[in-house]
Amino acid sequence: FSLLVGIVVVVVVVVVVFGDLLQIKKQLISVISLCKERGLVHSVKWASELAFALDPLPKDELPPPPPFTEEDAQDLDALALAKSYFDLKEYDRAAYFLRGCRSHKAYFLYMYSRYLSGEKKKDDETVDSLGPLEKGQVRNEALRELRVELSKKHSAGELDGFTLYLYGVVLRKLDLLKEAVDVFVEATHALPLHWGAWLELCNLITNIEMLKSLSLPDCWIRDFFMAHMYTELQMIKEALQKYQSLIEAGFSKSTYIISQIAVAYHNIRDIDQALALFNELRDQDPYRIENMDTFSNLLYVKSMKPELSYLAHNLVEIDKYRVETCCVIGNYYSLRSQHEKAALYFQRALKLNPRCLGAWTLMGHEYMEMKNTSAAIQAYRHAVEVNKRDYRAWYGLGQTYEILKMPFYCLYYYRKAHQLRPNDSRMLVALGESYEKLSQHVEAKKCYWRAYSVGDVEKMALLKLAKLHEQLNESDDAAQCYIIYIQDIFSCGEQLEHAEVSTALRYLGQYYFKNKLYDEASLCAQRCCDYNDAREEGKALLRQISQVRDQAETPSAELFAPLSNNNTPVRRVSPLNLSSFTP
Repeated sequence: FSLLVGIVVVVVVVVVVFGDLLQIKKQLISVISLCKERGLVHSVKWASELAFALDPLPKDELPPPPPFTEEDAQDLDALALAKSYFDLKEYDRAAYFLRGCRSHKAYFLYMYSRYLSGEKKKDDETVDSLGPLEKGQVRNEALRELRVELSKKHSAGELDGFTLYLYGVVLRKLDLLKEAVDVFVEATHALPLHWGAWLELCNLITNIEMLKSLSLPDCWIRDFFMAHMYTELQMIKEALQKYQSLIEAGFSKSTYIISQIAVAYHNIRDIDQALALFNELRDQDPYRIENMDTFSNLLYVKSMKPELSYLAHNLVEIDKYRVETCCVIGNYYSLRSQHEKAALYFQRALKLNPRCLGAWTLMGHEYMEMKNTSAAIQAYRHAVEVNKRDYRAWYGLGQTYEILKMPFYCLYYYRKAHQLRPNDSRMLVALGESYEKLSQHVEAKKCYWRAYSVGDVEKMALLKLAKLHEQLNESDDAAQCYIIYIQDIFSCGEQLEHAEVSTALRYLGQYYFKNKLYDEASLCAQRCCDYNDAREEGKALLRQISQVRDQAETPSAELFAPLSNNNTPVRRVSPLNLSSFTP
């Protein structure tokens, strides 16, 4: 695609890579067939999208069908009948006709039908009687029986790659997470090409140390897993490098990779790049619904109402009962400040899929807007239960407890968010505010300075640091911070809504006046006159300067006294040259 072209590869390398791609294409075709027979529709879709991105194979290169055993022949009719019922979502009926079948394929479909039957009954039981906030309290009754049976087979070494995957899912649903991780790793070794097992494993890995400790099979699909994992762990630079190498290896037409890169850019708030990629994706796959909720988040942040409205209407035409569609409509109503309607659509999304992380978090945001803090806390907690790596939910919890004036709770949740996003200035500023409220000024200063150092997206860190120094009567440091703040605000080329340039100028005017630097004080006072809220003070300061100058001429002093001894590593700067700036 257009944003990622320009890859030049030596002819020799092309031949080698093409040879590899030929094998990869064959493997993908084989695994599509295997997953299709077992009703694993999401794995079929993933593998099919990837296969479609590669060149078609000539007839004589197509892979042979999998070996057909005597047990497969015995179970053929029962399996065909059961699969027809399975496809019609008649899971109990499918399981009934598969009792006693002995082939691996039939046994997997038998157990999978029982599992899905339990899931369907659980959803049917809860969808009308309870709201989405209570949904997680109902369990699949079939899980314990399935675990007992699969455990026996596992101990006897009778489970193939697909059944190991199902065993892992059952263990995860029963919250036996450590055992689930071991079983999913075993499943990836038994059948490396089944993407479903990799994806389940991804949802259980909490940090990079855990990822490094796992013994994973050495297979091309591992690169896709690692790239996905880096994105989930907010290691975006590594993820983008991985995806770029996959594109260079021959997957440049893959819509899956384009979507993953767009999500990665969304995660680092590179909104323009992400929007460009999502628009590219929509051109290539106009009826795609996956990831469109993420696209709508970007349109929401940019306040692009017409585009968000068009996206919502378009998705309703395609499929209005999809989770992503409900989230997009929820974002649309939220942008129009219709928060009750927005919350209603996020609830609908959760009725369709109670494990939809984005919907829980967004619903928490809507409850915050409606000042319903208890419901917001509940929604954010559910988001954390679904995925402990979701920094937005931890950050949301911190904000909620901030409204409730509970700074110790704030600190705990903001720390969690900061651990997940160590270089996000918003988390650091929030942490600094919590420390400040708890009178832990040294820690607060460190957080504000760190927020500035990593690239303060909201241009608030230095302002808060300056005000803290001012509050602690550390005038030299406050002045330094205000100077850098003013320079940053003007150098970014646009006037920010919250910019408190007048506050900084007011302080600096008084600071220079006290230090008998009347030329600089006069400049600041003149600049104060450009702002309504500081005009009178600016005029008053100019009168004071004029009086002092009339009395006697004061020799110029050093611009700054030595910095006071504290923990804020403020850099030295030259005197503020306001003449070059135009507010």
